[in-house]
Amino acid sequence: MSRRRIGFWYRLAAFLVKPTMMVLFKRDWRGMEHIPAEGGFITAVNHNSVLDPFSYAHFQYNTGRVPRFLAKDSLFSRGVAGRFMRGTGQIPVYRESSDAADAFRAAVDAVRAGECVTFYPEGTLTRDPGLWPMQGKTGAARVALATRAPVIPIAQWGAHEAMPPYAREHKFRFFPRKTLIVVAGMPVDLGEFYDQEPTAEVLREVTDRIMDAVTALLAGIREENPPAERYVHRSTSAERRGSRGAPEEEKAE
Repeated sequence: MSRRRIGFWYRLAAFLVKPTMMVLFKRDWRGMEHIPAEGGFITAVNHNSVLDPFSYAHFQYNTGRVPRFLAKDSLFSRGVAGRFMRGTGQIPVYRESSDAADAFRAAVDAVRAGECVTFYPEGTLTRDPGLWPMQGKTGAARVALATRAPVIPIAQWGAHEAMPPYAREHKFRFFPRKTLIVVAGMPVDLGEFYDQEPTAEVLREVTDRIMDAVTALLAGIREENPPAERYVHRSTSAERRGSRGAPEEEKAE
């Protein structure tokens, strides 16, 4: 299969969400030509607002290649939201798996079936004080080496102005209208790693190369230099217990 059809549930979700996004936000989208027209691929996206998935999904939907997000398996059984998760083909991550490779098996299968599988490699909203991408987790690298599919770096900026990450008061700041910037880059060159054993060191190097590409795109958007060293977030057990509604694609690492 070269690509999956968008389908009823994804079109319904777009019908419900896109008009609101177009009213509330201006858009600056670049690099759609880098999204493969056929075949499976991976996108790696930075994360600085809870609105990011809507901004990125809007961009990706308009390319004709809809994203398949990884999310905690319990979300798939929650009423209407669960029906949309299942209907739109999102990918459940089973936290009980003790093997990271097993946890990402569905993602590998989806890429091989011609899907676009999306990773937020940071695993959570960035804690970097300047909202730069943090050190990534290795899920995207694992799937990339297993499938040898293109990895498209994507940087986004602007959603945080409407809803900042970790704001004490979760108030939306829609007006004046903010501009959502989404930029897709050229595929990350990972060819030198394909014939290597996917050791922890190799996975870290591949992940860093992916995050370097995402960070470079964001630096271009912001016209600023990123920090010399990437922020490393160490989540506490309390934070893990409190993140039950967030995508959990990296918990198995």
